[in-house]
Amino acid sequence: MEILVAVIAFVGAILAAVAAGALIQRLRDDPEGWLIAWTVAAVALCLSLGVIGIGGVIGFGGATFRIYQVTGSLLAPLWLAVGLVQLLAEKVPPRFLAWLFGCALTVVAAAIMIFDPLKREDMSGALPAGSEYWGLIPGYLLVGVHTIAVLVMLAMLAVAGLKWRNGDEYDTDNLHAAAVIVPSGIALVGALRFTVPAVFTTALLLVAAAAIWYTVLRPLAPYEDDDEDDFAPDREDRVPRRDDRSQHREEPVRHREERPMQMPPGERPMHRDERVGRRGMPEPVPVADVPPAPPPRRASGLGDLVAEYRAGDQEVDYAARMAPPPPQPDAGPATGYIMNGGAAQRPDYGMPATGAAYPGADVFSPAPHQQPGSSKPSPAIYGLLTVFTIVDGAGDAFDRLAEATVEAVRRGEPDTLVYACHGVKSAPLQRIVYELYRDEVAYRDHQRQPHVERFVNERQAMVLATNVIELQVNAAKVVPLPTAMF
Repeated sequence: MEILVAVIAFVGAILAAVAAGALIQRLRDDPEGWLIAWTVAAVALCLSLGVIGIGGVIGFGGATFRIYQVTGSLLAPLWLAVGLVQLLAEKVPPRFLAWLFGCALTVVAAAIMIFDPLKREDMSGALPAGSEYWGLIPGYLLVGVHTIAVLVMLAMLAVAGLKWRNGDEYDTDNLHAAAVIVPSGIALVGALRFTVPAVFTTALLLVAAAAIWYTVLRPLAPYEDDDEDDFAPDREDRVPRRDDRSQHREEPVRHREERPMQMPPGERPMHRDERVGRRGMPEPVPVADVPPAPPPRRASGLGDLVAEYRAGDQEVDYAARMAPPPPQPDAGPATGYIMNGGAAQRPDYGMPATGAAYPGADVFSPAPHQQPGSSKPSPAIYGLLTVFTIVDGAGDAFDRLAEATVEAVRRGEPDTLVYACHGVKSAPLQRIVYELYRDEVAYRDHQRQPHVERFVNERQAMVLATNVIELQVNAAKVVPLPTAMF
């Protein structure tokens, strides 16, 4: 029997060591309280199972008995309970009290169990029962620790169930985790508290380690960041990832994206200053608590995006931004594609035409305040580089709309020096628009043109995200691009 117990213990020690390694690696990127607590529990179970395996082979002594009891009987159930509090408590005081109580009880109880003399020292290869060797103080101390751990685990299971009834998918994950950890923790306490065969006690220690590993790998695994775009290095402040399980953490978001969303009745798009719930996902805010939004303003092209870019972290009403403007009698028929706010992607990955427009000889003539013959561009030249991430399947429509807009710019905007739409070979769902204007006055005049208004309005359904970069031209050489002959 001792050999069987030793084999189970060694297998469990390996499993607990792997689980502890996985938790430690996760802690490097996600230092959450519940991860720290369960890492302590996993390491304690690994040590306890390893000592049981060694004792089953060579026999137990005072040192091995103390290590087995301190790690398996004290630390493992205590820190399983502390981890549940860290996971499920939404406010700081209960989490802080759990930390304080867990650390204090660990230090005091471990010191007593290490230095208090045992009733007797004669042990064999069989797993020793704690009640037969502990004195009065360590015995009652373990009874208190076990009672508190069981009560806390049952309370946290009830809290997880109550949150799940009116919660979301994250509360479902928490309930799943509690439903795995709590039964295994209570069974472990029962095996250590009462007299059961050694093989069952060892198996339950193994089950507790497996429960921690399963919980971290399954219900509490990090969420994939499906919304991360291809320009992450250019964004200084990002929405927190979904695997960030911190409580009520707020992070600034730079509003450089516009995403048309289908909102259910009675809901609205989330804003930056709304509370971010645990795991970094915005929690819904009741509509009654939201102040009335200002009247929607008419979209006017890239100028709105540039204003947001310059404003930095200032609040932007995206609900008003995404509202369609009133129809314009002179806007002409829709061409099926837009270029400024939203873009769409086609299923094939053929690259669109460059769409470059040069308004004749004005492209190369010097600005009024520029000396003839100088190779230095005028400091008044205003430039923009806009990157659109478009919806899969809308690329052809976007390209047609872009070509119509470029043609209108070529015919009617002599102060627009360069207006080109590029495809990206390595990113078929992106379009880049490069613009140069004689000065900001020319840019503002460009924004008031009917074809630009049409471009802004029609592209909204095609674009997922927009990044705008203002340019300062330091040196340039511009010649007309070759065009296709039909």
